[in-house]
Amino acid sequence: MNVWQHARVSERIRLVIFDCDGVLVDSERIAVRVLTTMGPELGWPLTEAEIISRFIGRDARAMADQVTERLGPGTAEPWLARFRELHAEFVDAGLTVVDGIREALAAVAALGLPTCVASSGGHAKMRHTLGRTGLYDTFAGRIFSAQDDPEVTVGKPAPDLFLHAARAMGTDPAACVVVEDSRPGILAARAAGMRSFGYAGGITPAAWLEGPDTVVFDDMRKLPGLLVSPA
Repeated sequence: MNVWQHARVSERIRLVIFDCDGVLVDSERIAVRVLTTMGPELGWPLTEAEIISRFIGRDARAMADQVTERLGPGTAEPWLARFRELHAEFVDAGLTVVDGIREALAAVAALGLPTCVASSGGHAKMRHTLGRTGLYDTFAGRIFSAQDDPEVTVGKPAPDLFLHAARAMGTDPAACVVVEDSRPGILAARAAGMRSFGYAGGITPAAWLEGPDTVVFDDMRKLPGLLVSPA
């Protein structure tokens, strides 16, 4: 018998919103490798710490703005094109799911909780990464993009993406929880009036995720227990 089938979910939770990169698929490490590889080629060498601080959790528009500011007009599109090219290559060479996420998703489903994905990445990128790891069908029809969805005018750390997901799913923001691994994502959840679970098992330091209405955890297998009301 599934141990989660008879567990009692917190009465305040009606929707679980998952980030994609670094929460469902272990692609943030790939993004760091891509940017450390291509940065020197295009005139902006970056350390891992700089990449995490500047780019992780942000959308392509935010990256383009920073590249233009640093390297000048006309440099953003070649940068983004090279990023897309290398990212696809690295994903095909060895993308994996985040450790424990399959077990966590099965348990959340057994709890009867609706889920969706809300990511800074574009739909094509998510079709690639989620499809490559066998997770796309789990969320098909419930995937939202800060980069591509016209309802989102400003990406994380603004609340637009998560509010868009909540509206589309017919759920009050106060009844949503967000599973995030980046500082911009956690800030976006707070700005949207949503509680968050900050996953610190990836590349973002746990201290960057801490703060109001946020529970920081380091093992995806612990997530279902965090959604269940105390006995």
